[in-house]
Amino acid sequence: MRVGFDVAALSHPHSRGLERVVRCTVEALERRAQLEVVRLAPRPSTDLVHWRQVELPRLAASGGLAGLHSFTSAFPWRGEGARVQTVHELPWRHGVRENADLAHRAWANLGALRASRVVCPSEHVARDLGKSPFVALKKVRVVPWGVEAHFRGEPPPMVVDEAALTRYRLGDEPFVFCPGAVRAKKNLTAVLYALAERGQRGKKPLRVLVTGGDSPELRTDLGLASKLGLDRLVMMLDEVAEADMPSLYRLAGAVVVLSHSEGFGLPVLEALACGTPVLVPRASAQAEVAGTAGIVVDARSPGSVADGIEHALAERRALRQLCLERARSFTWDAAAQKIEALWTELA
Repeated sequence: MRVGFDVAALSHPHSRGLERVVRCTVEALERRAQLEVVRLAPRPSTDLVHWRQVELPRLAASGGLAGLHSFTSAFPWRGEGARVQTVHELPWRHGVRENADLAHRAWANLGALRASRVVCPSEHVARDLGKSPFVALKKVRVVPWGVEAHFRGEPPPMVVDEAALTRYRLGDEPFVFCPGAVRAKKNLTAVLYALAERGQRGKKPLRVLVTGGDSPELRTDLGLASKLGLDRLVMMLDEVAEADMPSLYRLAGAVVVLSHSEGFGLPVLEALACGTPVLVPRASAQAEVAGTAGIVVDARSPGSVADGIEHALAERRALRQLCLERARSFTWDAAAQKIEALWTELA
């Protein structure tokens, strides 16, 4: 069966997480060769709306495709053949404004009227989606994402994790890691209040490492850090080489992912695969991904987050094996297998 896969995330600017999902899923499907994968990518200068709604249906018809698989909520509405939509998150249901524009809301709520199947990365998102009166749950399929092989518990031969500390001038004091926490949705605020709480308890200062480019939200958080007397404890890296990310995960005392509206949380899975404890919010997609390996906290309570950090630091070695075992249950091959099953249904 020939299926067209919209891989626009590989040619147009998208989040690093979406790019990874598209690349790894398609590569796994091609490796397994159960479907005839046809990659469909627009030219870099092409308008995505025009490409999806005008050009993609033409490509599907001329290529004899059984249908089109989209890795975003937007997909080609017109034309013959099956349509598969992907809804990664519904942030507006959790009071978050980022990625909650009118277009995303419309596609997430109304897309299932046209889509043959709707893919969600977690049961958490599927439940959110089920609250829409326009979504028939019989169309929804949960396909958890995987983790790449270079996220592992031990560094590969000839790699010394501590070299990353020197490369990025991070020093050798303990730190917690908040990857990508330069956007409001990532909730760095909760981490800062927790570190202040630790200070009030008389605990030794603990640094926090934040990756991602400068943003207005980050500057607001840095202002808060200054008010709390934590400005010297916040380390920032604009860009980190992909090869260095596993080292930073392994070197961290804990990884903290307290987003309000995450639909999956790849950093949670990457940290687990590196054997590092992860703090996740209660009743969240991150908690679903982490399972019993996660340290569940109330992100609204500085005391709860501070307790979680202490638990991670104290039990890091004891939690290591649990983290590694949990991560092994998430593979890109398993994600590809579920997508193959979905298209077999449609056939």
